[in-house]
Amino acid sequence: MVTIINYKKREKEDGTNFFVLEVQGGIEMVMSQTTNQFYATSKKASITSTFDEITCQALIGTQMQGSIIKQQCEPYEYTIKDTGEIVILQHRFIYVPQEQEGINVHQQESVKNNLVTGN
Repeated sequence: MVTIINYKKREKEDGTNFFVLEVQGGIEMVMSQTTNQFYATSKKASITSTFDEITCQALIGTQMQGSIIKQQCEPYEYTIKDTGEIVILQHRFIYVPQEQEGINVHQQESVKNNLVTGN
């Protein structure tokens, strides 16, 4: 289960605007690699939408079936907000609807390729 926690306005290459919904998964306990103490966290992801701003605002707090998973991607630079440190990441977090949660990574890639090519 994920919850819509926010939305953001983004701009397409052609200059038109659209909105993305920010979703957050449930609480997870993770052990710190430096202190060996557990801390609470949750995964977040963005979902593009066709909604206007009023609809996005009204959707905040809505829960949806599915989860947020880690997906490998091309390396990219990411700046850690608190420290300003720039790191190279090779993954991103994506939302997966409940009916696709059991699909493995190779099947996800096939589905993604079919969406891109229209097959």
